[in-house]
Amino acid sequence: MKTEVVTIDENNLDEEAIKNLKRAGRILEEGGLVAFPTETVYGLGGDARNKESSKKIYAAKGRPSDNPLIVHIYRTEDLYKVASNVPDIALKLADKFWPGPMTMILNKSDLIPLETTGGLDTVAVRMPSNKIAAAMIKEAGGFVAAPSANTSGRPSPTVAQYCIEDLDGKIEMIIDGGAVGIGLESTIIDLTSSKPMILRPGYITFEMLEEVLGKGNVDIDKTIIDANSGLHPKAPGMKYRHYAPKGDLTIVEGSLENVVKYINDNAKKCKQQGKRVGIIATSETKDLYKGDVVKNVGSRNDEEAVAKHLFQILREFDDENVDVMFSESFDRSGIGQAIMNRLLKAAGQHVEKV
Repeated sequence: MKTEVVTIDENNLDEEAIKNLKRAGRILEEGGLVAFPTETVYGLGGDARNKESSKKIYAAKGRPSDNPLIVHIYRTEDLYKVASNVPDIALKLADKFWPGPMTMILNKSDLIPLETTGGLDTVAVRMPSNKIAAAMIKEAGGFVAAPSANTSGRPSPTVAQYCIEDLDGKIEMIIDGGAVGIGLESTIIDLTSSKPMILRPGYITFEMLEEVLGKGNVDIDKTIIDANSGLHPKAPGMKYRHYAPKGDLTIVEGSLENVVKYINDNAKKCKQQGKRVGIIATSETKDLYKGDVVKNVGSRNDEEAVAKHLFQILREFDDENVDVMFSESFDRSGIGQAIMNRLLKAAGQHVEKV
């Protein structure tokens, strides 16, 4: 299969862009797959109503078929089509955070096949704010199932280059919309339990959700910072190792002095063994490290920048043939919780406390 790559500027949806978006919509309606930008990461889209399209998504990614796909819509009223019931709390959250990086889990309707939901009777649904995504979803009939547009387990793509690297020849089209804005996947909140529960942290934080729903009215799934769960995944990314670079990643926690010493000592040992070493540092610490490749993920005072650059850096380490990586740890509250969730999964929970 030849994969077509088209470039679209989100801020200039001109006649040519609309023509390409209409073509992308036709591909999806006919059962094909399209990679496209959202505000979080790039998604790999198929028709959410078509079980064969969902099967193609799993095959293209090499993704386990019990890992649910997120259904993307372009207008809030379509919640009533994908869900069998829409509680008031869902509308309250949609009014505050949609379009945007929040996914809600509801009981599914018959419109969405089990192949799309990983065999579950629930559906994960969100409405992206990216204009390219919204226009394409509309052209495709309104319901696009899309996980991240990468080989399963690899870092999620934040630029089209990595969609091409992982999916070229496997799907019909890739829409290059430039670098995404956020860089981490959406927050997932389950609304089917007695109390709303965060199943995956993201840009929409626990604190932000509590502001809308009330203090004490939001739970956090205990597996968010512990991937070792035998539970059937209710949300994308809960069960399987994700975001992993090709080399081995270790997260180092402790005082700044101890972290820097541990990383530099172990980087030296690895280099003596002939291994190429990468280090994820911050603006405040980047000059303290001695690795082959030292990457500045951003300032600790700007967690949004750290989140935006994290997956890109993991991909760049692969591009630069890094064998071993070390990363500083981050605060586990606010957006830091989402950053640590992704880092821990990328490291296979390998943490050294010093």
